[in-house]
Amino acid sequence: MRAVVQRVSRARVTVADEVTGEIGPGLLVLLGVAQGDAETDGDWLAQKIAALRIFEDDAGKMNRSLVDLAGSALVVSQFTLLASTRKGTRPSFNDAAAPALAVPLYEKFVAQLSAALGRPVATGRFGAMMDVTLVNAGPVTLVLDSRVRE
Repeated sequence: MRAVVQRVSRARVTVADEVTGEIGPGLLVLLGVAQGDAETDGDWLAQKIAALRIFEDDAGKMNRSLVDLAGSALVVSQFTLLASTRKGTRPSFNDAAAPALAVPLYEKFVAQLSAALGRPVATGRFGAMMDVTLVNAGPVTLVLDSRVRE
């Protein structure tokens, strides 16, 4: 699994003018599920994201996590994170998992992150055309990959 994690002051997802997920201060997680991913990838990623110390403490240092702040999370599926541009200029999405694998792993990841945070997680709608609005705080943006585990 690959995730782009953005520290936000607020974020919202709409599908056909319906708000499907909205948060205040916290993290927007764009999640791509790859072929061969398993629940263990989601668990590692959820634990890592919940514990990332990317929020400022009283001294202004990035030393607090989403758990420490009791902040919110919004998870949006984004298969394009698995794009390959090795050949030419048209991206290939062959590495992205098919919906039969991706949907259950996306839903499991949302449950795993919710459990790690101890509160519900907002979401987009898998497979839908979504409008994502965010105010990136910092900006702070990280890319995490469960296969690299850096």
